[in-house]
Amino acid sequence: MNKTIKIVLGSIYLIILISFLYFLFSKFDISRIDDFSYYKTIQENIDETIGNNLIFNLILFFIFSVIWIVLLGFGSPLLLLSGILFGKWIGTIISTVSISVGALSLYIIASYFFRDVVNQILKEKFLKYIDRFQKNEFNYFFAFRFVGGLGIPFFLQNVLPVIFKMRNANYFFASLLGFIPGFFIWNTIGAGVDTFIRESDEFSIFNLILSDGIYIPVIIFIGLISTSLLVKKKYFND
Repeated sequence: MNKTIKIVLGSIYLIILISFLYFLFSKFDISRIDDFSYYKTIQENIDETIGNNLIFNLILFFIFSVIWIVLLGFGSPLLLLSGILFGKWIGTIISTVSISVGALSLYIIASYFFRDVVNQILKEKFLKYIDRFQKNEFNYFFAFRFVGGLGIPFFLQNVLPVIFKMRNANYFFASLLGFIPGFFIWNTIGAGVDTFIRESDEFSIFNLILSDGIYIPVIIFIGLISTSLLVKKKYFND
């Protein structure tokens, strides 16, 4: 049963990924890859498409994000994309909610079908945390999300609580709240890239980095990293 589900999930993931890449590159003119005006045209088309039907595009992004996370996709591309498409505020809200729902869905699936596999892979590595985690699972998982998952790949972060038998409600709300600071920074960077393309006449990596929409969130990100190290020391170091 588990092997069949793995094959089905893997096949669906590959179909979605290939379809997405095909759609993306079919709309992209490779011959103009070094033409900055081409990116400005794409940005204008995106703004027009989103502006014409914001609610529909938010729903579409939500559905795609949930499926993407369930099928073990990375989170950071979605965060940059949501910032580019919807701006830092709406982008943060829609990406935080959709990725939290996707992560919870993956957690539930893993709990039902892959508990033995997850325990075999992760339980020994995190054995020392099980007792303390189960005593205060919300705070520990919130801290875990807040510090960026301790460098663990995102899809493993999402299934790790299987070994702790975490309650679904605590999983969802700890993720939702813990995601917000980091997700806001990623969305702000995405929105900054969008603003740079809109306002600039030519591309310069130096000017991009020094633009307000990029260097300010990077500075905030450094501050978040410092805070994360303190949280990690308090909750996850012996």
